[in-house]
Order: sequence, then structure tokens, then C-alpha cells
Amino acid sequence: MRTGILVVVMLLLGCGVAFADQAAGKRVVATVDPDGVQRVQMTVGGYYFDPSIVVVKVNVPVELQVKKEGGVTPHNIVLKAPEAGIDFEEELGGEGKVIRFTPTKVGSYPFECTKRFLFFKSHKERGMHGVLEVTP
Repeated sequence: MRTGILVVVMLLLGCGVAFADQAAGKRVVATVDPDGVQRVQMTVGGYYFDPSIVVVKVNVPVELQVKKEGGVTPHNIVLKAPEAGIDFEEELGGEGKVIRFTPTKVGSYPFECTKRFLFFKSHKERGMHGVLEVTP
């Protein structure tokens, strides 16, 4: 019984690594909608963010629409850059979240999932991280 459970856990962890590779490095440049807001849709799943590189303009409001794919693994998205007007930590569930902020400083700001299960690698170490690039 223990061997069977261990095999299932290892298979699930291996699938997560495959999914992480699938979305790694996907880049999206936000466009400004007619209402003056930059909107980006992001999917979160087995140890990845899709897209993992998001490019937005400085001093223009942003709505990051984040939806978690099915599964029981808990995920969050964390970006701490209060000096640039960006500071959020959101738990992600199946219903999705809309994260609103207005970046006030040009630069590259990393985001990540801070979850970790017991002694396994953290979600960030498994590839669940990305960058918000704020441009002029």
C-alpha cells in the first residue's frame, strides 16, 4: 500500500515538472483597453504561471486576471514591490482572482508562488515564478 501511494505521489510530482516546462518563458505584452486599463489573463497550474513574463506600462492601471486550473495543489501569487506601487499576495482557487494595481516605477519585478509541501522543493524551485516588466 505504501509503495503504491509513493508511486502515485512521484507520478504527480513528475507531471508538475512537465507542465512547468510547458509554460516557462511565455511573454505577454499588455494592451491598454478603451477604458484606460491594461488587462492580462494568467493561468496558474501544475507549478507554472502562463504567461510567466508580463509586460505593462508605468502609471497605467493594471488588472491581472488570474485563474487556477483544477487540482488540489494549493497555489498563490506574490509580488512585493511597494516602492513601485505593486504589493499583493493572493491565494488562488478555481473561481479566479482579479488583482488591481498601478505600477509607478519602471523596472523588472519578480512574482512567485510561495507554497511548499513538507520537505519537497518549493513551488518556486519547481519553476513557479515569473517577472512583471514595467516599461515607460
